[in-house]
Amino acid sequence: MGVSVPYRTFLWTQEESKLTVKWLKRDLEELGDKATFISHIGDISYARGYAWLWDAFFTQIEPLASKVPYHVCIGNHEYDWPLQPWKPEWAAKVYGTDGGGECGVPYSLKFQMPGNSSFPTGNAAPSTKNLYYSFDLGVVHFLYMSTETNFLEGSDQYAFIEQDLKKVDRNKTPFVVFQGHRPMYTTNYELKDAPIREKMMEHLEPLLVKYGVNVVLWGHVHKYERFCPLKNLSCGSMDSEADLPVHVVIGMAGQDWQPKWEPRPDHLTDPIFPQPVQSLYRSSEFGYTRLHATREALTLSYVGNHDGQVHDVLEIRLKGVKKAFSSAIWFLKAGSLFLVGILFGFIGGHQFYSKRERAQWVGLKSVDY
Repeated sequence: MGVSVPYRTFLWTQEESKLTVKWLKRDLEELGDKATFISHIGDISYARGYAWLWDAFFTQIEPLASKVPYHVCIGNHEYDWPLQPWKPEWAAKVYGTDGGGECGVPYSLKFQMPGNSSFPTGNAAPSTKNLYYSFDLGVVHFLYMSTETNFLEGSDQYAFIEQDLKKVDRNKTPFVVFQGHRPMYTTNYELKDAPIREKMMEHLEPLLVKYGVNVVLWGHVHKYERFCPLKNLSCGSMDSEADLPVHVVIGMAGQDWQPKWEPRPDHLTDPIFPQPVQSLYRSSEFGYTRLHATREALTLSYVGNHDGQVHDVLEIRLKGVKKAFSSAIWFLKAGSLFLVGILFGFIGGHQFYSKRERAQWVGLKSVDY
């Protein structure tokens, strides 16, 4: 997401983050006093060692975070440094200097998330905290992971994820939403992260499939992209009762550094078109997502910053539930779960469009990367 400041600075700041906060304030006002929370999955302030940017960020989100819980997980711009303690050979070019020397310290001290996960820094700095945790809210079980520390089979984090998913009571929380920073799937031109995507597919995807995770939300890539239900790069059933998880990249809340979509081999200035079959909808429009769930269905909506309207909708219905929404506009039941994402999430009643958009390619804006 990042932060926008009302003066010129030699540092790159994120002007679009102001619009994201504007629309979120609108949503919170409409929700009133209904229970809700916000979820921000990595790359939080982009301070990268400049403490005053953390101050500016908290000032910017104060209208939100002073009213509802603000949940986070760690990203590369909060953590990565050359001597970080877990940096296997295959990740030598994945984990670099993106943390700007913060080494996860401001992130660990400024936030207090559920659980007690931590990882030693290997130096005199405090251990990194707020790495992986979970909680139930309404009819959804939320599970957060760290893509910046060891997640391979045999690690503490892997054991936590496996045991957590194994213990989910699907009678109490029929839906499971998994969140992390670097995506397992993307059609963005992110060659540097290819090794970590391969390791995530090898070690984490079997758990997501085995335990029936419904939706997987990722940041890092500063675009919106919704995939078909996936396993090992292959689409599963396209109906609403699919068992495979649906991956959605939702890193479009403010930052505009990013390579373009994967280009055509014979024309490197244009993206592959039509887009790969696994990618059902993608857009470079800034915005955020809302997640709403009842015992019948979970709905994820993508809101664009340019108009504050819904541009794409994912709906996952529980097996055996036949009732469908017929009206173009409908209201959520009081006490149901509503997540607004950049990552952002809410609980309660709210009005929004439930129409579906056909899969289509949306062209990039004229932005220098």
